[in-house]
Amino acid sequence: MNRRKMPSICSIAKRGAIVGLSVALAMPALPMTAWAQPVGLPSMGAASAAELSPMLERSLGEAIMAQGRRDPTYVDDSELSQYLTTMGRKLAAFAPGAVPEVEMFGVRDPEINAFAMPGGFIGVNTGLIVASASESELAAVLAHEIGHVVQRHIARGMTQQNQNGMVMLASLAGALLAALAGGGGNLAMGVAAFGQAAAINRQLGFSRDAEREADRAGLQMLTKAGYDAEGMAQMFGRLMNASRLNEGAGGGSWASTHPLSIERMSDVQNRVRNQSPVTRHVDSDDFWYVRAKMRVVQGRDAVSLRTAGQQLQDEAQALSGVRKSAAYYGLALQAFQRNNLAEAERNWDLASAEGRSSAQLAKLSVDIALARKEYPRALELAQAGTRRWPGHRALGIAYAQALQSVGRHADAQEYLRAKIKQWGSDEPSLYQMLAQSEDRNGKPVAARRDQARYYVMTGAYAAAESQLQQARNMSTDFYEQSQIDVQIKEVKDKLAEERQLLERFKSG
Repeated sequence: MNRRKMPSICSIAKRGAIVGLSVALAMPALPMTAWAQPVGLPSMGAASAAELSPMLERSLGEAIMAQGRRDPTYVDDSELSQYLTTMGRKLAAFAPGAVPEVEMFGVRDPEINAFAMPGGFIGVNTGLIVASASESELAAVLAHEIGHVVQRHIARGMTQQNQNGMVMLASLAGALLAALAGGGGNLAMGVAAFGQAAAINRQLGFSRDAEREADRAGLQMLTKAGYDAEGMAQMFGRLMNASRLNEGAGGGSWASTHPLSIERMSDVQNRVRNQSPVTRHVDSDDFWYVRAKMRVVQGRDAVSLRTAGQQLQDEAQALSGVRKSAAYYGLALQAFQRNNLAEAERNWDLASAEGRSSAQLAKLSVDIALARKEYPRALELAQAGTRRWPGHRALGIAYAQALQSVGRHADAQEYLRAKIKQWGSDEPSLYQMLAQSEDRNGKPVAARRDQARYYVMTGAYAAAESQLQQARNMSTDFYEQSQIDVQIKEVKDKLAEERQLLERFKSG
């Protein structure tokens, strides 16, 4: 009997909403809904704090994330999530005032957009990452969104007592309740509801005062975190031009949901000119590899995938250094997705030319070896990668997969438990992998309890309860059965709590 103390289901659920590609098509809509703040909103004071407390706002954000994580357009990619959240928390550390723990997540959408949701959750479209010409440009948009979080603009927008605001909240809460009622599987219903919320959001926006506040707070975070202040002016200028070119074409790009007026641009440019000393940020290698990966990830059809491949090919021929390597890495990923392993290896070799190395390349080499069923080699590559980049989560997950592939499930369990202590709230898949190894290693009760933890973190409460009931029926130990009974109650309480929260917003 395994009596090792594990975190409670509820504590995991409270912490388990994360970060960076559409929390689903659902998610961009959600967040957009959360933006709904009528233009001309007066006072930037803490007027709405009593109506939507930080704790309640966080709970609502977690409820959105729990369901949105299961949407197909949510980018469940450890490398992206870790990169975005690291950047977001680096910026938030210099926020002017208290800020909740910021968690970034990715949305598979080529539109240039980012959005803030209740409770410090920020979605970042793949289109924004790909369109950023430098790491400072990407950081500028994220800093602006964190500025909205710091100033509690989202809470104010959500508590405006007007008809549009109430329709927005009812649509959002209704969609989430529908997903809960479906036991965690009715994604189509959730997407339809979020699409309706997105349509409402396009008619709403932050006030000019709120946008200027977010600009100024964002610029302060950007420079103090060591990014180039000019990145904000450059990105805003590019977005303003793109908005003018696409005028009348519909859509909800960042520039249209956050109107970039000449006054705002002038204010940012003046503040950038007055920055002293001038910061010159050197883009990290991670930025270029993640950017190349997102160019591939956001392709949804044959045409967009061909376009992405041609763009990467052009960059590989025209650029040098890390940018050339990143382009070949993108081509290798694209070939890997097509299961063309020979082409993937050829492009991987080109990406690694001249001694170029990165955690992303190391992870891809493990994936290729696993796909070829060269399991001992995959394990060797994963061991080397985790030694060199011990903090890289995707490599850690690949190492656990390699251990499983050679049948070393006891070692995989030990490793996964250690990583759960470090990354558990950010990586639900660790619990699912642990359950797989426990089941293979003759521990069916522990396997179902850990699978239940995975389901709770991803909002599938009915599935979590089913796993726990199975675990209880399998166990013959009274003490263990009592522990499982507590877990079952926690799941039921969490589900009831989430329903009650959403009913409150649905009823207005």
